[in-house]
Amino acid sequence: MSAPTMAERKACWAARDEFWRCLDTHTEDAPRCEKLRRSFESLCPQQWVKYFDKRRDFLKYKEKLESEGFHPAETAGKS
Repeated sequence: MSAPTMAERKACWAARDEFWRCLDTHTEDAPRCEKLRRSFESLCPQQWVKYFDKRRDFLKYKEKLESEGFHPAETAGKS
């Protein structure tokens, strides 16, 4: 795989940003963003799509931790 050109990178990032905006807007109705997801996947290398998916999950988790704080899970077998 050759490295994407600057124009290809910009197109990939724009598709990613548009898809993420849709997900943020339609949190309860993610299937509405399926067309944008396909565009994102077609414009970005597969490795990038996997990375961006993990990155989004991490950023959402981090945002939740910062807003709600850390609450350790209750353990069933307390000593």
